[in-house]
Amino acid sequence: MADIDVLVVGAGPVGLTAAAELRRHGVDCRIVDRLAGPQPYAKAIGIQPRTLEVWDDMGLARGALDNAVPHRGQMVFIDGKPSPQVELTLPPEVPYPFATLPQYATERLLVEHLARFGTEVERPTELRSVQTHPDEVEAVLAHADGRTERLHARYVVGCDGAHSVVRKAAGLAFEGDAFPEQYMIGDVELDWGLPAGYSMRAVNMDANGAMADMLICIPMPGVRRYWLSMLRPGAHAGGDGEDGWSAPDGMGDGHGPDIDQIQAVLDRLSPEPTTASRLRWSSSFRVSHRLVDRYRNGRLFVAGDAAHINPPIGGQGLNTGVQDAYNLAWKLALAVRGVATDDVLESYHAERHPVAQEVVDRTVRHARTTGHARSGLGNKGDDAETTLRRQAQLLVAYPDSPLIQPKPADGTPAAGPATGERAPDCRGLLSDLASYPRRLFDLLRTPRHVLLLFAGPEHASGDSAARLEACAAEAHRAAHGLLDTYVITAAEVPRDTGPVRLRLPRVHDAAGEFRDAYAPRDGEALLIRPDGYVSGRFHPAVPERLTEHLRRTFA
Repeated sequence: MADIDVLVVGAGPVGLTAAAELRRHGVDCRIVDRLAGPQPYAKAIGIQPRTLEVWDDMGLARGALDNAVPHRGQMVFIDGKPSPQVELTLPPEVPYPFATLPQYATERLLVEHLARFGTEVERPTELRSVQTHPDEVEAVLAHADGRTERLHARYVVGCDGAHSVVRKAAGLAFEGDAFPEQYMIGDVELDWGLPAGYSMRAVNMDANGAMADMLICIPMPGVRRYWLSMLRPGAHAGGDGEDGWSAPDGMGDGHGPDIDQIQAVLDRLSPEPTTASRLRWSSSFRVSHRLVDRYRNGRLFVAGDAAHINPPIGGQGLNTGVQDAYNLAWKLALAVRGVATDDVLESYHAERHPVAQEVVDRTVRHARTTGHARSGLGNKGDDAETTLRRQAQLLVAYPDSPLIQPKPADGTPAAGPATGERAPDCRGLLSDLASYPRRLFDLLRTPRHVLLLFAGPEHASGDSAARLEACAAEAHRAAHGLLDTYVITAAEVPRDTGPVRLRLPRVHDAAGEFRDAYAPRDGEALLIRPDGYVSGRFHPAVPERLTEHLRRTFA
């Protein structure tokens, strides 16, 4: 019999997200890290709007919003001449903007969040070996006091970085390459007058149109504090090319630039005279790109840098890893409960591998063609808004997942999210017992599936309302009780008109924002997964169709 349900290896943002989500879903887990303490370095700082939505669902948004700062746009200079300014402005229906937050602050917030579930990171505890058995995994842990522990877990999740022990034990390939250039980074204060909240990219090109010199300055929390990335003159990649950070332990190791070296780059490339001060940390890194061939081998899983490394363009890496963990946790929870179909755990690879593949391919393509000169991370043919949504990771979707309702040949709604797409937020929902409007995300902030039943004039009463009630009852049974249901009444239905015989929580789409965002049809059922993606849309909603679909996920 296993000692623990899940062992999480690695306590960076990805491992902490995995552990916190497992605990929120009621799973017994342990999280270990080989380092004696968290690292005090900024490292990954870009927080995408989709990650803030994930943290909203986790109950972590307040801490993030209190500690992060907005990333409003970017000023670009090519050979000293200004290019059009990039505005990172999303439509008002997207609840969160682009932001920056030092990685150590992200980890601190996640550690505090995890502690609310009674779970702490075990440090320094190193995973020495992993051996899989039909019903469990045997992990050998080495503790700081010299003690060796043999731990039996039902599953192991490797969030242990580019040199992942879990990935190697699972026999997973990790193919890729490294760019020849090497870069320097620094965490400093700048006394210039550029607008707050805007990053700055300056690139000088050679006679052949290739990048000869480069400086990126990204605003961070603090007074005039910036994260700087610079091309390291004359440096080329060395070693095995597996780790995207050549000096992960930071200042004092001889690899990172000192304040004079940083100042020399600023003197060459800054659009206005500025002086760097208060160097908190510096390091050097080379741009690598690697992708695992499988996200899972039996009871072993990988996430984050253990699964994918991409050029640090547009802040995609950390956010992709956090969403790996967010995707996996609810599926492991169903498996631990014994109510998951075989497709549930297999869907982790099916859903997340294509996402990482697209991120790696896109960032490599832009690193090769733009030399970090632009922030745009779109694909060919994308318009400006699509490019921005892609960078914000709002376009991540799972249409080909075995858990997602296939798109029907006909009857597909003309607007609103399709199956497999992100469930957008909307506001202005009024409930019977609250005088203030609610957001849809308030209803979705749960570790369970959520069934939304839309009642227009036809389904607000009578036999049609009874059919919605039957749908809710059958769906609840098919999901082993792990499902919440809400009736959303249309704006044209009087608020005090209740669907007769329907004793379900109800909200009223008074402002019509749900109608605008989802384009629901009267009597339609929308099923939302715990990770905020549309699992299925059913019109007309009938119990048999809902039950058949839920059996893709629930045994």
